[in-house]
Amino acid sequence: MKDRDNFTKRKIGIIYSSVDGQTLKICQELNRVFDKNEIETELFSIDSFYADLSEFHTLVIGASIRYGKHNKNVSEFVLKNKEYLNEIRIAFFSVNLVARNEDKNTPDTNPYLIKFLKKTDWNPKFIDVFAGKLDYKSYSFLDRLLIKLIMKLTNGPTKSKKPIEFTDWKRVEAFGLRISKDYLNSKNSNS
Repeated sequence: MKDRDNFTKRKIGIIYSSVDGQTLKICQELNRVFDKNEIETELFSIDSFYADLSEFHTLVIGASIRYGKHNKNVSEFVLKNKEYLNEIRIAFFSVNLVARNEDKNTPDTNPYLIKFLKKTDWNPKFIDVFAGKLDYKSYSFLDRLLIKLIMKLTNGPTKSKKPIEFTDWKRVEAFGLRISKDYLNSKNSNS
């Protein structure tokens, strides 16, 4: 019954929290996947999201990590709206450089994603984690020093004149296709 009532809301909302732009870029790629499947979407920054949640059949939330934490606005949004979020289809993904490591690139192995889901006591239908981008030239002096320290501690690159994009775009596309398939199956079963 919930799904039948929810399907009158035909859109997928995509909400992102991005520090350096990689999470936004991933959300734009997901948007392209949905567009190819003729699914109406709206893209919002978490900082400017004021839409009525009841307008959406599905929400996709993407959040980047900075210094070991997701943006507090993301956890506040989830906690404030958890009751409603538990009634609709939700996809959540985390973007972090730790996910560049094979042993930390799944929802079951990524410490930041695990910590966030535990902290919010939340279980979205679709969950994933994607490696981000490392771009020392774009960081402030202090950020560059701190990120280099983190990279040194985690055996990552500490020198690079060019940005290093660790994001697996085929994996991002597969995530979008799983959400699209679920959306379209729901649409067909409610027609």
